[in-house]
Amino acid sequence: MMKKFDDLVFEPHMTGDGVASKMFFPNGYGISVVRFKIGNRYGSYTNDNEWEVAILLGNDQDWDLCYDTGITNDVIGHLTDDDVTEIMEQIQKLPMDDYKLN
Repeated sequence: MMKKFDDLVFEPHMTGDGVASKMFFPNGYGISVVRFKIGNRYGSYTNDNEWEVAILLGNDQDWDLCYDTGITNDVIGHLTDDDVTEIMEQIQKLPMDDYKLN
């Protein structure tokens, strides 16, 4: 069964200015999903339905950003929950990669 947005577990972002989640898949790829706060006194997020996604290559212990999957060559922003699920499904369908990190 394919993982989707609702399967992500969010924690405070390491900068303290938002939330973040990472998930890795059996094919050697993963996803990073973040949302950052804007600088206002209410501490609200940039938009209640906007996420930023990066594709990862590796596993929980050893990973790097991946820009050559055919899905994107950069980080993707301004995404809804459904958009994130769609990208997660695309990543999970990528062929297995025997990754080598620098």
